[in-house]
Amino acid sequence: MLAAAKEAFAEQGVDVPIDEIARRAGVGNATLYRHFPTRRDLIVAVYADEVAALNGQGAALLGSDDPGGALYEWLLAFITHVAAKRDLALAVPDDEDEGDERTALFARWHESMHMTAGPLLARARHAGAVRTDVTVAELLALANGIALAGTDPERLLTLVREGLR
Repeated sequence: MLAAAKEAFAEQGVDVPIDEIARRAGVGNATLYRHFPTRRDLIVAVYADEVAALNGQGAALLGSDDPGGALYEWLLAFITHVAAKRDLALAVPDDEDEGDERTALFARWHESMHMTAGPLLARARHAGAVRTDVTVAELLALANGIALAGTDPERLLTLVREGLR
């Protein structure tokens, strides 16, 4: 169901009819609602799954023989994620009843990105691929800026990479 929702959200946006997601998943609406009682629950599950995949990719890259390349490969994936999922993140309601919960969700996801980027950055620093004074917060701020710029993220990341050496 998550795969069907991801696909539908990517193609039609977060307002895609729930019926369409259920159809793509090959289940009835009742089954979809049993697992995800609200659209918000489904959006949160999709976003959380994407964050987990990005964290998993970072963990896998820790074994790379090229720490600098591993860091930039993960950063490009992070940039792609931020650029592609911005609408999904904005779709998680932030009303009075759920504002604190939304803040907690995003704080957890944000912290997980820091925890993933930290070891990748440390390895790249140790290998001499990145300046020693660059922090995780600075690196992710640069990556977020690239994602929001919307123009040729690979080129912008290459420019940042050259500047960080």
